[in-house]
Amino acid sequence: MKRLSAIYDAFCYVEEHVVAAFIAIITGLIFVSALSRFAGFPLNWAQDVAMLLFAWVVFLGADVALRTVGFIKVDMLVRRFPVTVQKVLHYIFAAMAIALLLVIAYFGTQLAIDHVKRLYQTVGISYSWATASAPVGSVLLIITYVRKLYMNRHDPLVSEGKEAL
Repeated sequence: MKRLSAIYDAFCYVEEHVVAAFIAIITGLIFVSALSRFAGFPLNWAQDVAMLLFAWVVFLGADVALRTVGFIKVDMLVRRFPVTVQKVLHYIFAAMAIALLLVIAYFGTQLAIDHVKRLYQTVGISYSWATASAPVGSVLLIITYVRKLYMNRHDPLVSEGKEAL
């Protein structure tokens, strides 16, 4: 179990740095593209690459956020219930989130397969590289959700300062 945890920690470290690098690359591409367009030499490919990277930043960044901070939620109503009810609702909401992520993973896989032949015109790579971010990111989010549920199984409301996932 410790080895698996070490592998997961290493993956998380790489994932965080990939997200940070993609954000930096996107920022640089958009900035250089704007400057070159202003100078009369547009870099049309920069927009496509930025959009491709952005798709991955959305899903990988969501996984990093869930793992490190959690998702923004409104729990004003839930906090009014007794702790026992809060815990039950916590697991119901987690199950609903995981079910939604499974749906996104399923249909995202279908979408990625359907877009294999669709190409970014300026770069010549398959659009599936962008659409694959949805199922891959969803699976990573499911893993993170399940891991958080397991790690906080004794007191699920403790994971984030008396807040549920």
